[in-house]
Amino acid sequence: MIWLGEKRGNLSDWVTQSWVRTTGRSISLAEHPWLDGPVGGTRHIGSRFFESYAADHGLAVVEEGARGLLPNFMLLGNGNPAIATIAREVRDFYEQTSEFGLDVWSEWHGLFKPFGKVLSTIFSCRLEQLNVPLSSLDSARGMTSRVLQMRRPDGSIAETAWVRELHATGKVLYAGSYSTCSVPGHPSPCVKVVFPLPNGNAIVLMKVEVSADGSMSLRSIGDRFGDPGFYFVVHGNGGRAWARHVRSMTELIHVYPAEQGIMRTDHRLWIWGIEFLRLHYRMLRRAAS
Repeated sequence: MIWLGEKRGNLSDWVTQSWVRTTGRSISLAEHPWLDGPVGGTRHIGSRFFESYAADHGLAVVEEGARGLLPNFMLLGNGNPAIATIAREVRDFYEQTSEFGLDVWSEWHGLFKPFGKVLSTIFSCRLEQLNVPLSSLDSARGMTSRVLQMRRPDGSIAETAWVRELHATGKVLYAGSYSTCSVPGHPSPCVKVVFPLPNGNAIVLMKVEVSADGSMSLRSIGDRFGDPGFYFVVHGNGGRAWARHVRSMTELIHVYPAEQGIMRTDHRLWIWGIEFLRLHYRMLRRAAS
């Protein structure tokens, strides 16, 4: 890897950031708060990123008691009354995520698996972020699941981080912050997930869809800037940033109750309309296990 200094980091990261600056749009984060979020350093992200982030921002990290990715699931119901019909088990998982253990297995489309290995070598392993399992063996021994509430001095929750590491490899599968937000191109609140990256982040904004069986789907798909979808953001100085809506990248997360006491999630990802990866999760309450 070619190191360009503490400010720019590795050449591969700097090239990606330059692409976002060149092809994205310059924005004020104050005017576009839905594109603001934790920013990573140029060295790595890793499993302890959010402890450092909280200390730098005067936030207290809470890791005791039941903690959920969305402390109040019904915040998603503003403008979407169907939220109230989502199965109680689904809402419990999002409001009490810390009480569940997780298993995961992956299915790569054969043509894309070599591409996944290249991304892992160039970015994921080095940054300790977004290490999607490349084989079933990587996830066969399960994963850790840490839910960290970051609280302001008045006790309110600023953000909730979810950090997952694979037992077999010790690699960080995902380290992201979760919240809800409004976006210009959708009438009701979306689930917002921010993955810190060098000098910026990747942000996934997912609209909520409710099925008649009480299951929930989260979709990151949109036609234009301001819609739900996948965004790369590079931060500058003075509250300025560059944001690129990557319309070609879409995903679907389907969450539903399964066997007695078990939740399941099917996570599917597409690029240019071609499905390249499926992740399957089983979530079981720790007391039941």
